Amino acid sequence: MTETANKSPDTRCKCIKPTMKYLRRDQIFRVKAETIPGESVFVVGNCEELGNWMSSSAVRLSKDDDPESCLWSCCVKLPQNQDVEFRYFVGVYIEPEIANDGAKQIIVRRWETSIQPRNIRIDEDVNIGEEEMGKPDIFGSVQSITSIERGWLTSETVIQLKLFNNPLQLWKKRYEGKKISLKVTPVNLARNRSSETVLPFSENIDESMDTHDQVDAPEVWPLTEIAVMNEEKRKFHLQEQFGHIYSEGEFVLFQICVLQLESMAYLVDFYLHNSTEEDPPTLIGFSYILPSVLRKSEGQAIVPVTSTNHRPIGQLTVEYLVVQPIENFSCSMEETFSRMWKPSWQGLDVGHRGLGTSFKLEVQLCSDIRENTIASLKTAALHGADLVEFDVQLSKDLVPVLYHDFHVCIAMKRKQNLDINDKLQLPVKELTLEQLQLLKAISSTSKILHFCEYEIDSSEESCGVYHLKESTTGISKFNNEDHEDHQPFPTLQKVLEVVDPHVGFNIEIKWTMQLQDGSYELYNPFDLNMYLDIMLKVVLQHAGHRKIVFSCFHPDVCTMIRLKQNKYPVMFLTQGVTKKYAPYHDPRTHSIPMAVHHAHNACILGINVHTEDVLRDSTQVKLALDSGLIVFCWGDDNNCSSTIKHLKNLGLHGIIYDKIDKFGTKEVKESIFLVEAREAQNNLLNVVQKMGSGHSSTGVPVDVGTTRQTLSTLSVSAHNTSAVISDGGGAFESTIKEIGKDSQCKSK
Repeated sequence: MTETANKSPDTRCKCIKPTMKYLRRDQIFRVKAETIPGESVFVVGNCEELGNWMSSSAVRLSKDDDPESCLWSCCVKLPQNQDVEFRYFVGVYIEPEIANDGAKQIIVRRWETSIQPRNIRIDEDVNIGEEEMGKPDIFGSVQSITSIERGWLTSETVIQLKLFNNPLQLWKKRYEGKKISLKVTPVNLARNRSSETVLPFSENIDESMDTHDQVDAPEVWPLTEIAVMNEEKRKFHLQEQFGHIYSEGEFVLFQICVLQLESMAYLVDFYLHNSTEEDPPTLIGFSYILPSVLRKSEGQAIVPVTSTNHRPIGQLTVEYLVVQPIENFSCSMEETFSRMWKPSWQGLDVGHRGLGTSFKLEVQLCSDIRENTIASLKTAALHGADLVEFDVQLSKDLVPVLYHDFHVCIAMKRKQNLDINDKLQLPVKELTLEQLQLLKAISSTSKILHFCEYEIDSSEESCGVYHLKESTTGISKFNNEDHEDHQPFPTLQKVLEVVDPHVGFNIEIKWTMQLQDGSYELYNPFDLNMYLDIMLKVVLQHAGHRKIVFSCFHPDVCTMIRLKQNKYPVMFLTQGVTKKYAPYHDPRTHSIPMAVHHAHNACILGINVHTEDVLRDSTQVKLALDSGLIVFCWGDDNNCSSTIKHLKNLGLHGIIYDKIDKFGTKEVKESIFLVEAREAQNNLLNVVQKMGSGHSSTGVPVDVGTTRQTLSTLSVSAHNTSAVISDGGGAFESTIKEIGKDSQCKSK
C-alpha cells in the first residue's frame, strides 16, 4: 500500500496535488467491496484527477483498519467547474520492481459496468464532514442495479492450459482406476536464475510440497484459477489445496495471469487420493511446462510425468492458449456494451452475409447480389435488417477483408467450361489486398467471373479468380460487377464507414478449426494474437456508435476477443449436434450445453446456435435463456418464413437468414436501432425544451434537479442508440448544450 493510501481522508486530500489552475473541491470516495488479499479498490473517472477513464491512471483507495471491514476510501481534489463521472474497480497494483517495464501497473480484476456511470454534479455540496458523507457506495450497485464484469488485459498475459480427451497417461498399473488430482503452480525461472544457485533435483519435490499451503496464504500474483466445463464449476475460481481430481470425459481449464511470459514455467503436481478421506493425498509425481514450449499463440504440449524418485511414470498432454493485450492500444473505462442487451432486442432480423448466400446448389435459394459485399450489406439494410452478419479474415498484407471461404479458385484460362487442370486453389491469406481488388470482372454482362490485373482481351489466355462454387463452370450469375459496391473483398474499415450506422454488425471472425479426424480447415495460419489485434483495432477505431457483436466458431477466439477489449460483446458460434457438418476436435463445439458452459466461463454475451440442433431439441433454447445468455441462431433451416416465426416464438434474440428481402416481415423497413434512436432523440429534445422554458407543457414549474437527472439518463440512452439521426446531429448536440447551460443558470 502506498503512503498516500494509508493517510486519513482529510490528510490524503493534501497529498494529491492539483495539476491545473482551476478551482477544486474535496471529495471523499467511500465504497464497500469484497476483495481477496493482494487486491485493492480503485476509482477512475472523466477528469485528469481520476485518470480520464484510463485504468493505468486510476486512484487507489485505502482499506479500513478493521480487518473485518470491507470499506475502502480516499479523498481527491476534483475540478469545481464540471460534472464528474466515475466508476470503481477492483484490481491488483503491481509495484514497479515487479513490472516488466519498471513502471507501476494496475491489473483490472472486475469493474462496475452500469451503462450510466456514477455522477457528482457540479452543484453538489462537498461531502467532507461526517454528516455529509452519508452511506458508502456498494461496489457494482448503481441506482439499485448491480452490474459487475470481469476485467480485460491491460499489461498482463493470460495462459490457458486445457485438459480433455484423456490427457493424463500413467504407466503403472497400481494407478489404474485411482483418483488422481492435478494442481498447477507458476514458477518464476528468472527468480531462480537471479540467485545464481542451481537447485538440486530433490528441491523440486520441496517446491511441489510448498504449494500445499497456498490456499491458506494465496499469492495474488501470478494468479492461477481453474474451471471445469459443467454447471457447478464453469466459472474460474481458485484451486483447492491439492488441486482438482480429474474425471474421464471432463474438460478442465487452468488459467494463469502473468507479467513475464518468457521467464514463467508451470509446475503440474499429481496427487494420489487414498481410499479414506482422513489420509491426505500423496504426491506421486510432477511435470514442468517450460516457457520455450509456449512460443505460439496456441498449440499442444506433451510433457513427461516424473515420479518423486526421479523416474518417468507417464505423460501429460495439454493444449495451450496464450492471450496477450492489444499492442499499443488502451481501452477506456467510460462505457462498455460487452454484456448489455435491451429487453426490446428480441427476434432481431439478421441478414446472412448481407442479403444472403450467393453460392448454393439450388439457384433459386441464392441471393441476387454477391455475398459479403457492400452492395449486399446495404440492400439488406434497406429491407429492414437489424444487423447484418459477415465474415472477416486477413489478406497477405494484413488488411481485414470480407470473404467467407478460406480459399479462392484461380482460373488459368478464360473458358466457358473449366476442367481441373485449368484451376488453382489458393488461400485468401496468400493474396494481398491489391491483388484481391485488382481481380475485376470483364464487364457488367459477363457470364464468366474474371478478376484480372491487366486489360482484358478476347484470347483464352486471360486468367481469373472464382469463388469455389463458381469454379466448376466458370459461370457468374451476377450483373453490375463493374460497380465498386458489388466487388468482392471490401475492407472492414470501408464497410464500417459506408454502411448505414444504425444497422448493427455481427462480425464473424474466420479462423481455422481442427476437425475430429485431426485435419485443419486451413494450414499455416497467421499468429492468432496478431491476427485478432489487427481486426479489433480497426473496429475500435472506426465503429463509432454502431452496434457491434463479434462471433466465431473457435471457442478460444471468443475467449481472446473478450479478454483483449472491454467494449463489444462476443457470441460463441456452435454447430452442436449435426448431420450436415463434420465434427470439430474441441468438445466445447459438440453441443449446446457445452456452448452454454463456455459462454459463462469466458464471460461473453451469449451463443449462436445451429438451428438444426434447435429443431431437434428446442428445450435447449430454454436452457441457454434461463442461464442468462443471449441466443442467436444460424443455418439453412432458417430460410423459411414459418421456421423464422417459430424461432422467434421460442424467444431467440436474433435469427440469421438469407434473402431478407423475401422472408422479412417488417411493415416499416428500418432497423430497431434506428427506431429506438429516433424515439430517444425525441424524448431528449422534449426534456431539454422543458428545461429551457422552466415549465412543463401544463404550465407547472419543472423540478430542475429531477429533470436534469432525467436528461442525463436520456442522454446516455440516446448516445447508446446512435441517437443523432442525420447529419444535423452536430446542431442538435449544440442545442442541447446551450439549453442545458441556460437551465443551470436558472436553477442557480
